Amino acid sequence: MPEQRQIPAASGIGLRLRQGQRLRIIDNEGGQTGDLMAFAPDGSERLSNGRTFDYGGKLFLSSGDVLWSDRSRPMLTILDDDAGRHDFLYSACSAEMYRIQYGASGEHPNCTDNLSAALRELGIEPAPLPTPFNLFMHVDVGTDGALSFPTPVARPGRSIVFRAEMDLAIAVSACPGATCNGGAPPRPLAFELIED
Repeated sequence: MPEQRQIPAASGIGLRLRQGQRLRIIDNEGGQTGDLMAFAPDGSERLSNGRTFDYGGKLFLSSGDVLWSDRSRPMLTILDDDAGRHDFLYSACSAEMYRIQYGASGEHPNCTDNLSAALRELGIEPAPLPTPFNLFMHVDVGTDGALSFPTPVARPGRSIVFRAEMDLAIAVSACPGATCNGGAPPRPLAFELIED
């Protein structure tokens, strides 16, 4: 059994994946969202929602779908997904977003800072940060184009498994926001590295 490690609530982690290695991200408590970011090990390629939409032809990604780089190379394949709903439209939350949308003053924990710090620890300068793959985040698109955040559908223990299609620098944040977490306070996520 692979070792399960924690991503602390409202915090982030960075790790390196080798081509063919698998990463499982688990929502142990249910209803917690997270952000995933991927770069080539030297920072020359970044995760791209636009290229992923181009080549996959759909907004909502799950088992069998591929996440592409901004240089049109496959980065990650979703091998298994028992959560069933994730988002690739919204940018990572930021201190500015909390100030503009929610009137927060001062610093607020956020995924932009979490992902950026984790990537810098891996030697990657991420700015400007691309749009992350928003794990377990339930976003609906209305017929008028309006976006909404229903409560996440992931139940306790649900997970998603990715296979690295190239060597990667990865960052994952357990989102500190209440809106995308169904109004609940932030909770941890967990991850496992699975060898071939």
